[in-house]
Amino acid sequence: MYLLKSCAIAFSMYSKIPMPRVDWNEKNMKYAMCFFPVVGAVLGVLEVIVGGLLLDFATGKFLLAAAMTLLPVLVTGGIHMDGFMDTMDALSSYSDREKKLAILKDSNSGAFAILGMCCYFLWNAAVWSEVTKDMLPVIACGYVISRSMSGFSVVTFPAARNSGLARTFQDGAQKKIVRAVTSLCFLAAGALMLVQSPVLGAAALAAAVLVFLYYRHTCKKQFGGITGDLAGYFLQLCELAMLTVIVLAGGIGWR
Repeated sequence: MYLLKSCAIAFSMYSKIPMPRVDWNEKNMKYAMCFFPVVGAVLGVLEVIVGGLLLDFATGKFLLAAAMTLLPVLVTGGIHMDGFMDTMDALSSYSDREKKLAILKDSNSGAFAILGMCCYFLWNAAVWSEVTKDMLPVIACGYVISRSMSGFSVVTFPAARNSGLARTFQDGAQKKIVRAVTSLCFLAAGALMLVQSPVLGAAALAAAVLVFLYYRHTCKKQFGGITGDLAGYFLQLCELAMLTVIVLAGGIGWR
């Protein structure tokens, strides 16, 4: 029963999918991060279904691009985009570490957050307009990949501060089990990517790893550790990078 409650916590935190209310106590939160990749699997299935229908029946690619750009926001409630925007403000401040961490906590959005969001959505929509139906299963696996790596980082990287969302999940998690589960989810999703298309899958995995290395470096050098906003920032960048390389590799005829 506690595993179901952990699953409910993960879905209620990282999606807008209705879940029964459960107590966020130590027992229920132990394995919540293990179910973070499952949220990605649900999103990936929805992307395949909706994207496939639009590619079959829509008259143009603009509707596909808009729908596929908005669908993750509708499913997640924009929680990861919020982290992306806060991080854009913090990084663009070029301030010291304490000031950057203070900016992450600020609920107001600055100019760089808005600019970053607009650029992100514009590029995301542009890339989605070039997606073909055979790319959808590979792209869908990317939502599991990004959440597996993000969840792994939350229980592995040091926390930048003694409070906040990331620290809450760190303190409540069974770290060894979460690392093992998120690693297995990464391997399973990566293998499925490669089965669907060896070249597109390999390109996507390479992009995800490179973004993860950049993310680790940024957390350590710029902030002194991880926060929930930084985890969301990584997830958004990772998904955009994978989508981009899948479309670019497919566009030049690699399959």
